Amino acid sequence: HAKWLKLRARYPEIELHLIGPLQRNKVSLALKVFDVIETIDRLSLAKTVANHINNEKLKTKCFIQVNTGEEPQKSGVAPKDADAFISQCIFDLGLPVVGLMCIPPNNEEASLHFALLRQIADRNNLKELSMGMSADYSIAINFGATYVRIGSGIFGPRSDYHIT
Repeated sequence: HAKWLKLRARYPEIELHLIGPLQRNKVSLALKVFDVIETIDRLSLAKTVANHINNEKLKTKCFIQVNTGEEPQKSGVAPKDADAFISQCIFDLGLPVVGLMCIPPNNEEASLHFALLRQIADRNNLKELSMGMSADYSIAINFGATYVRIGSGIFGPRSDYHIT
């Protein structure tokens, strides 16, 4: 936490995105460090984040994580529930939702998932899409990705590096 705050002070132009799971008891800390929370995936978390953002008048932006593959081991809102969840987050909770995020299943055609996420975003007038990784980022960009995750493209496979 202290390391990130020092880096933020040194590089104020950098926008930090949280792309991992977020527990409700860590929301306050996360909102001090990150500019964007990309993993809003359940109502209890959305309420907690919205309360902190609204009470503290923060400028944090949020993405809804959609589990486009409906994989039980992954977090995210089911596609069939996404429209209602997005509406509830924006209109009932006042959560500043700017976009959607997904991580497609490894064994399926990523373009189908990117197209689905794009459709959900379009229906809900959301302009930002966080989708695509090193192996499929160019496909994601073709479907309108505004953010891609290319860690292994820069650092190599996960087993080859360790960040401290």
